[in-house]
Amino acid sequence: MPRFAANLSLQYNEVPFLERFAAAALDGFAAVEYLFPYAFDAAALAAKLHAHGLRQVLFNAPPGGSELSAMASAWERAERGTACLPGREAEFRAGITQALHYAQALRCPRVHVMAGLAPVGVERARLQATYEANLRWAAAQAAPLGVTLLIEAINGRDMPGYFLQRQADAHATVQAVGSAHLQVLMDLYHCQIMEGDLSAKLRQYLAPPDGQASCVGHIQIAGVPQRHEPDVGELNYDHLFALIDNLGYPGWIGCEYRPARGTAPGATHDGLGWRDRALAASTAPAASA
Repeated sequence: MPRFAANLSLQYNEVPFLERFAAAALDGFAAVEYLFPYAFDAAALAAKLHAHGLRQVLFNAPPGGSELSAMASAWERAERGTACLPGREAEFRAGITQALHYAQALRCPRVHVMAGLAPVGVERARLQATYEANLRWAAAQAAPLGVTLLIEAINGRDMPGYFLQRQADAHATVQAVGSAHLQVLMDLYHCQIMEGDLSAKLRQYLAPPDGQASCVGHIQIAGVPQRHEPDVGELNYDHLFALIDNLGYPGWIGCEYRPARGTAPGATHDGLGWRDRALAASTAPAASA
């Protein structure tokens, strides 16, 4: 059965952030994810999770900044990660240290590490070497804490210049780093825009050939092309959810989409028919032959 996590950065935007935990729980979500926690006290967030019986399953490491206040505002300054950027290793390490502090406080097992925007004029080989060295260091810090770091291929239309854009490159990087505490966040919205052929990609990466273990630690979804509900747009998510189930994926599926009705009251709640159908389909008895 698919396990869906509400994304509190994109969903329930009709209410303030700290009120979104209650809204997600009321709609039957058991878990949440969001972009960044750094503008909030970790203890306050943990209290919200506990009060509403929710699990925190994912958030992002800071996209920039060496101090907590700078980390909290980095996204608004158009920072998109430092992992591949030569010369910013100290900043990267400060961000990972802070992210792991929050992960422990929130009992969150996964943290997404953004690669960054590729600087013009810097050879890709140098960026890749920096990326792998930083991820190797970060995974070594995460391992004793039981935290797994994730990297995600993000489409170049929504985020021009992002260093990591294709699934094969993400998996090759994980293999190069060689840590059990580094996996891939497979976002089907980004994958469809950059590569398509999602059924084949899911089979390739969720059930690798030759009995290899899958490196996919988390999945995210959204409709294409407008990033609305999964049943709005060109993708057949009923088919994809059934395939994910059949392939035995055990993890969470993050609902990283913007409700089509935006910030109208009840916009997220009223658009959850796709989820209810998916859950009903996964528990329905199989038809007899």
